[in-house]
Amino acid sequence: MDGGGALRREVGLPGAVLLGLGAMVGTGVFVSIGLAAGVAGPALLAATLLAALVATANGLSSAQLAAAHPVSGGTYEYGYRWLSPAFGFAAGWLFLLAKSASAATAAMGLAGYLLELLGLGGDGARVPRTAIGIAAALGITAFVAGGIRRSNRGNAVIVTVTLAGLAALVVTAIPAIVPERLANFTPFLPRGSAGEGGAAEDGAAVGMGDAGAAGGVGALLHGAALMFVAFTGYGRIATLGEEVRDPERVIPRAVILTMAIVTALYLGVGFAGVGVLGAAAFGDAAERTAAPLEAVAVALGSPALAGLVSVAAVTAMAGVLLNLVLGLSRVLLAMARRGDAPAYLSRIDEARASPVASVWTCGALVAAVALTGNVRIAWSFSAFTVLVYYAITNLAALRLPAEQRRFPRWIPAAGLVGCLTLAFWVEPGVWLAGSALLALGLGVRAVVRRGRAG
Repeated sequence: MDGGGALRREVGLPGAVLLGLGAMVGTGVFVSIGLAAGVAGPALLAATLLAALVATANGLSSAQLAAAHPVSGGTYEYGYRWLSPAFGFAAGWLFLLAKSASAATAAMGLAGYLLELLGLGGDGARVPRTAIGIAAALGITAFVAGGIRRSNRGNAVIVTVTLAGLAALVVTAIPAIVPERLANFTPFLPRGSAGEGGAAEDGAAVGMGDAGAAGGVGALLHGAALMFVAFTGYGRIATLGEEVRDPERVIPRAVILTMAIVTALYLGVGFAGVGVLGAAAFGDAAERTAAPLEAVAVALGSPALAGLVSVAAVTAMAGVLLNLVLGLSRVLLAMARRGDAPAYLSRIDEARASPVASVWTCGALVAAVALTGNVRIAWSFSAFTVLVYYAITNLAALRLPAEQRRFPRWIPAAGLVGCLTLAFWVEPGVWLAGSALLALGLGVRAVVRRGRAG
């Protein structure tokens, strides 16, 4: 590895949990949960639980790998150490692709909710939404370049505001649902028509293929694939392993605590959305406005709650952006240290204890994706690439020696099977494009390595 400097261990258990929450409570709960409802219907709650189970297996695999090898880079480093350089590079490449798209989605979501809050949203707001999204991406990047300690403090404020808004929404919605609107949870699985859970119409609308239109178990698995992406922020804890104090103890506890909190929160929000609007209308709101939770608050007849939810959404998207740029920059740092990215990206600014060049490179990439202004494509692409990335995580965890293993081998085995199963329930065009980009990355790496060797 390049000796460009070391990061400092600044993050304890509370900070690690807050970083995980900041990465997970954002685009997934404010946007994609509505898209998943449009596909899975009332089975959104079951899809959320299934996604949480697969994500928990992955989180435990990430935790024991990070505890055994606490360095920046996450699965990129684990792939190199326990599988092969090709697997390691594949993980890093997939992470950069997936999370740049996720970060751009968060930036555009932040802009969309902000415009709705200001009363400036609508179909004609695409240009200002894109401009604000790019500005948000670059502004957050400048903040992250200041170092992990400042990022952690800002993240704590963001998470507090976000959780308060979501808790208020769920608490207000429950009395309005029980018992008057429980009929919105039947039929449990969509049967393949837009009138029964919105599966066909909304599934097609979000560009995710015909799984929702097929109804039944296919709709459930498709919805779980979409919801899985919303859970993947726990990986941020692992990718920051070089900056966590006492990583062998803190990282596994932080992952478990974060997953438990987020699962409960997502189930509550999913129950509120489907119960108040119905699954089809909840999915339609996500597609039309990218602000489905604001629609829930409005349906509850509370303008103040709608405003609070919009503020919480803006802060949540900022938190997701912050955490994604952190994670992306640390993976790019690790790739530069191994020669899979330009060497200057491995330099650490000693005064700020931050890989400033990597941070700004990632910020520029996110801003470039946000320039497209297409939220649906970005989120769809994230689903496939993230699932394959975590399949590599579980495969690496299966290779851990017995003395470094903290959990039974069936946990990473279940995570591996779950990831590969869900990955191919997205639209074929999405996973074909993701596979092609993975092959392209591996091909370019092989050519560059041969050129260096020659």
